[in-house]
Amino acid sequence: MPPRPACSKAELEIARLVWELKGATVRQVLDTLPADRQLDYKTVQTYLRRLQTKGYLQVRRDGRASVYKPKIRPAQVIRETVTDLVDRLFGGEALPLVEHLIAERKFSGDEIDKLRAIIDEHDGTHTKQGQPGKERGR
Repeated sequence: MPPRPACSKAELEIARLVWELKGATVRQVLDTLPADRQLDYKTVQTYLRRLQTKGYLQVRRDGRASVYKPKIRPAQVIRETVTDLVDRLFGGEALPLVEHLIAERKFSGDEIDKLRAIIDEHDGTHTKQGQPGKERGR
């Protein structure tokens, strides 16, 4: 299957609302938008139709209303979007992205602890129960 077309920032904003609602009409999406987000009905409808055309949402009729539902899971969209970003911006190398995020986002102590736990888990130095696993020579 060919890669799915990427979403614009505004399309992702609308898709996230549909994922949160687990399905929605144009009106429901419009009513869920933050108060400072000034979009009209036709604009939201256009974004939903684009997301359907691109394969992110599916639509069914419920009386006169179209109900848009997720066609793919958010995790899949995140995977595809991050992979595309890493490929285009960092030549396929993920470490420069991680370094950039750590340097620019100013992680809290809790976030750094979580990051260390993720690294330890993927490194094989700890099991999920917190028991020491097989150690690698360093």
